[in-house]
Amino acid sequence: MTRKRGLGKGLDALIPGDESFSDKGGILQILIKDITPNPRQPRAEFEPALLKELADSITEHGVLQPLVVTASPSGTGYQLIIGERRLQAAQMAGLDTVPVIVRQVDEQLQLILALIENLQRLDLNPLETAEGYHQLIEEFNLSHEAVATQVGKSRTAITNTLRLLNLAQPLQLALREGKISEGHARALLALSKAQAQNVALQTVLKEGLNVRQTEELVRRLSGERRKPTSPRKKSPDLSDVEEKLRQALGTRVTLSSSARGGRIIIHFYSDEELNALVDRLLDGKQE
Repeated sequence: MTRKRGLGKGLDALIPGDESFSDKGGILQILIKDITPNPRQPRAEFEPALLKELADSITEHGVLQPLVVTASPSGTGYQLIIGERRLQAAQMAGLDTVPVIVRQVDEQLQLILALIENLQRLDLNPLETAEGYHQLIEEFNLSHEAVATQVGKSRTAITNTLRLLNLAQPLQLALREGKISEGHARALLALSKAQAQNVALQTVLKEGLNVRQTEELVRRLSGERRKPTSPRKKSPDLSDVEEKLRQALGTRVTLSSSARGGRIIIHFYSDEELNALVDRLLDGKQE
């Protein structure tokens, strides 16, 4: 599986160095009952089938990668920084102890590490990612730019992901449950009123619309469709170029022209699609 791009800092670069290791300078075995889960864990729940799969692996091979903990603020036991999924799976496997590395990190870094771990390894759904970004902004007064720096994304990507929190609640639930994709959600965000979003959602679900069809639905509901009384026909040559670009790039491409020039619009529906497009466009152009 290809690793998700963008998280350039990585966990190793963010966790303080060897000076904050446990007194023994390495890995300790700690009772699971002495570890308190991180209350700031961005992921609310884990996929049961994947958790069971990890538990079965732990039963056979043990916990291969140590958890990262810090001393509990209460002074008793430890608080989890990284490894929530491994901790739950170890409990499911019936273990009494788990291997850990003890680190000293501040509250803000704990949240950032928990969020980045999930983004790297568990592919949070888009709403969980948005909620994690929002938590960073609200609790630590960070700007979108600062969050982007911390998680290795562009500021635009952070802003666009946060916009998902403006969806009406039924749409958020549909996105969280995987009934619609992030591309669908972004298209539906163009409808400013919750009632219009809900109407569009029901149509999308009932008719099984793809993202492109959802965009057309939104244009109809928004009254943005061109009036039939004054259509502007696209030339066959322009349409042919559009089709060639669509086939070459694997996504929708829109061309428009006028006496002063024109525009090429390349559509994408997720950060992953954008990364793939950039790679394709710059293939062989960068050392």
